Amino acid sequence: MINPFFGGYGIYILFSLPALLLGLWAQWRVQSSFRKYSQVRNSTGLSGAEVARRILSLNGLYDVKVEPSQGFLSDHYDPMSKTLRLSPEVYQGNSVAAAGIAAHESGHAIQHANAYLPLQLRSLIVPTVQIGSWLGPIIFMVGLWFAGTTVAWAGLILFGATAVFSLITLPVEFDASRRAKEILETSGLVYSYDMGGVHSVLNAAAMTYVAAAAQAVSTVLYYLFLLLGRRDE
Repeated sequence: MINPFFGGYGIYILFSLPALLLGLWAQWRVQSSFRKYSQVRNSTGLSGAEVARRILSLNGLYDVKVEPSQGFLSDHYDPMSKTLRLSPEVYQGNSVAAAGIAAHESGHAIQHANAYLPLQLRSLIVPTVQIGSWLGPIIFMVGLWFAGTTVAWAGLILFGATAVFSLITLPVEFDASRRAKEILETSGLVYSYDMGGVHSVLNAAAMTYVAAAAQAVSTVLYYLFLLLGRRDE
């Protein structure tokens, strides 16, 4: 039986607070790093859109489109339409931060073209995650309090796909950043003295994915704790 001292919000905070603090720190770090290096012009003067197009061309990806998107740091690669969408600050900007982010998103297009396994796995479980992220907790709570542990386990497993997705995302994002740094260093799209800023921006962005994975895993562990505690009552 769960100790009342740790029950309710107390036990939830115990599980979630470390991941929450990590997430807040990661968001502060990525925004701080982006603000700093978005004010530093990259050595070649190329815009993020130009950097992306040149990287794609160097890898023979002439069928991948590069388009502007709306929203702050809304940059992403859409494998369904083979479109690389860059936020206004990145698409139009010629900063060190813009070059780094554009190269990172281009790295995802290269992964897609090369059938990078973690990216394929992540794409495969997207439908399950879209359903499980909101329906899983509902099924879990219904099972926990009304329908029995079998239903609760089903909800936990369904929501667990979210944690699996977050964990698979880590190698996908780390590899895209590795490709971006390597390409920028060897292609002449930026000069060597820009790379410190590129590393800072991409490393900070990587921590946001670590934080997201930690939050997803901590939520799964919290649900598991509730379920095991309920079973022992």
